[in-house]
Amino acid sequence: MAEGIRDKVAIIGMGCTKFGELWDKSAEDLMVDSFKECMEDAGIEKKDIGAAWFGVHFEEQSVGKGATPLSLTLKLPFIPVTRTENFCATGTEAFRGACYGVASGAYDIALALGVEKLKDTGYGGLPGGPSLMGTKNALIMPKLTAPGAFAMMATRYFSVYGLNPEEGKSMLAKVSVKSHYNGARNPKAHLRREVTEEQIMKAPIIAWPLGLFDCCGVSDGSAAAIVTRADMAKKFRPDPIHVKALQIALSSGEELMYTKWDGAHVETTSRGGKSAYEEAGVKNPRDEISMAEVHDCFSITEAVTMEDLQFSPRGKVKEDIEAGRFNIDGPQPVQPDGGLKCFGHPIGASGLRMLYEMYKQLQGKAQSPERQIKNPKLGLTHNLGGFPPMNIVSIAIIGL
Repeated sequence: MAEGIRDKVAIIGMGCTKFGELWDKSAEDLMVDSFKECMEDAGIEKKDIGAAWFGVHFEEQSVGKGATPLSLTLKLPFIPVTRTENFCATGTEAFRGACYGVASGAYDIALALGVEKLKDTGYGGLPGGPSLMGTKNALIMPKLTAPGAFAMMATRYFSVYGLNPEEGKSMLAKVSVKSHYNGARNPKAHLRREVTEEQIMKAPIIAWPLGLFDCCGVSDGSAAAIVTRADMAKKFRPDPIHVKALQIALSSGEELMYTKWDGAHVETTSRGGKSAYEEAGVKNPRDEISMAEVHDCFSITEAVTMEDLQFSPRGKVKEDIEAGRFNIDGPQPVQPDGGLKCFGHPIGASGLRMLYEMYKQLQGKAQSPERQIKNPKLGLTHNLGGFPPMNIVSIAIIGL
């Protein structure tokens, strides 16, 4: 059997910009900002980096084509740079490339950096979906929008598990209340204001049952990581964080084509999670995963992901949400930094931003003391790109 990545690679430095409508910053400015913090955190020099992986989704609009924008902007010392793009998993894909480069023995130290300037592209919240699936598959799902697709999953979830509209809306509202509470205490978040369940329930509807506060925003940002061989890591810092699992899962198309998919879960998350747990040696995710940053593009996505990742039993996430299980002071905090809900989703940066929060939490260095999770051991990140029946999912697990 393949051994996987577990404990072969360690993170020794990370950096993350503030996310938001950063009109006064170019993509290059953001890359420099996250890189500087990352390098200072790692305590290394540019000459120490053996290779780099560069994640950006909208290449022409954000930075231009190819990988040269990273080498030119950061003045890297004639090293290999690879551009990655894998929809909403783009940032995590850059991290995966850097980790695999180090684990293979090809490099001792590697850089992963992701960036996106979505505000400059005019990107809005209701783009159509055929570009994800290609021309042929677009005939099956014409004119689909992300809010519409996830709203359909929400109503299906309500139906499958017997929630009436008021119960379902209330469950989703509690997800957003929790995330905004955390984001209001994070200086790097875009949206930093608490909201009440009543405000969420009464907000304008985008695609029923999803209202304004059930949807993540659009923002700019960048994040970066330096990784090295695990046996070298303590030469650079006393508290490196080890990579336990890296998995990517893509839809085969069967969810859309066959009736065995119930429409109330994401099959790639379920399968990718199982593979990640096997790689990390996790037997009981509900007890062993200390905290998580998941792809809460919509509140229903986070709720369903809790079940797909085995944090909650099928059909029982409502009870866990109401019990405060995923709150910052609960037994399994989710979105301790505020999530996509408060950061927005600059696609190339999001996966690395999630890892940044897990890395800082594991070191006991959360930006605000009230958000620091007590004695975390394992942190999980999850990205989902696409729609419930056809998507890509990335899952990373890191720990002490």
